[in-house]
This record gives sequence, structure tokens and C-alpha cells, in this order.
Amino acid sequence: MSIALTDFALPRLFPREPRRNTIQDCTPEAFERHLNEVPPLKVLDGYAPFCKLHVHRNWTSTRCLAVPITDDNRHLLRSDYEARTRDELPVLVRWFEGLEPPVAGYLIPILYSREQLAKEGSPIQADWGVVGCMYTAEPEETPMAPITMMRNALGVEEGGSGVPLDREAYRRSVEFWRTHANWRG
Repeated sequence: MSIALTDFALPRLFPREPRRNTIQDCTPEAFERHLNEVPPLKVLDGYAPFCKLHVHRNWTSTRCLAVPITDDNRHLLRSDYEARTRDELPVLVRWFEGLEPPVAGYLIPILYSREQLAKEGSPIQADWGVVGCMYTAEPEETPMAPITMMRNALGVEEGGSGVPLDREAYRRSVEFWRTHANWRG
């Protein structure tokens, strides 16, 4: 099985201007090589048959991305309307500023099959393409954000995958993200 970084994931995980809330101490090439050479601790099923999550022990200094919201840090929350790419419509997002989260215990790359990436207009040569990565304390998936589920349900023409909304998964996601937020450094 071969794995490659996608053009979608590359600038988000390894931006030209390094950010503290992206993958640290690792080049894109070294990241891709690690995924191809080191077997994951476990493989989790993603939200659709074309999606897999490979759980790796964190080999970098990358910090956890999702942080619990508490009375002590609530005042650090920020929000704005943002688009992930030029072609997508902006959606409301929120994040922390001014936090120092712990180093993640695990990196969990989100993989899409070559067939799904071709369907979305992002063909790759590898069997699987990295479309994102979770940085977590535990070797478990962080729930997909509710807005990402909505975007996916809108279809590939709106930046999603075309997977219909699963109402129960959406409710679980809301419960998690109601009490957590990502951070930016």
C-alpha cells in the first residue's frame, strides 16, 4: 500500500509560513516516508468506505489540536468566516489564540482512496492520499467538525466528498465541539 500527501493537505499540514498548530520538526517528504515505512499502531474506519485513519505514535513535537473549553480559557476563543480554498465558500469557524496545548501523543493521518480523490478532481498515483491529520492525546479519532459534515453532504462541487449527512454522527460531533475548539499559534 502506498500513501502520498495530496495537494489539498500539503499547505494545511506544512504551510510555507510555519505555524505552531501544524506538523512540527518534519518535512513533507519525511512525513510521507514515515507513513510508507512505519506501520500504524492501528487502522480505524473513517466516516465513509473510502476513508481510513492510520494511528501513529507522534514522532514530532506537534501539539494536540483540539483543546477543552474551560472557564479559564473561554476568553481566548476567536471566530471568523473562512474558506479552506479559494473555490470554497467561507464558513464560521472558531479557535483559541494564546494557548499552549500539550504535545500530541498521536498523529492520525486521514486517508482517502485514490478512487475518491479522482472523483473529487484530485488524482494521485499512490493507493491512498493524505487529506488531513489529527494531532491527539489518545489513539482515537477526533470527531469531524459539524461544518465539515455539512460541506461533505453538499457534494464535491462545494468542496465536500458527497457523503450524505449522518444525523447521529452529527449530534455526536456537536457534543464534542460544543466543549472543544482548535487553537492557532
